[in-house]
Amino acid sequence: MARPIKETPMLYGEEALQFEMRMMDPLPIPPEMLENILNDYEFLRTKCVNCSF
Repeated sequence: MARPIKETPMLYGEEALQFEMRMMDPLPIPPEMLENILNDYEFLRTKCVNCSF
């Protein structure tokens, strides 16, 4: 039987501010990594039998 999902902890003060700043300014993905991700996506999309994309 599955375990119950725990509540998500709330962030307050400095931790909350740091988290929000990181979410507003994400780190850029290097072009090589982005190309690899897109190639992997296309490969898996061609292997999918019932894909409607």
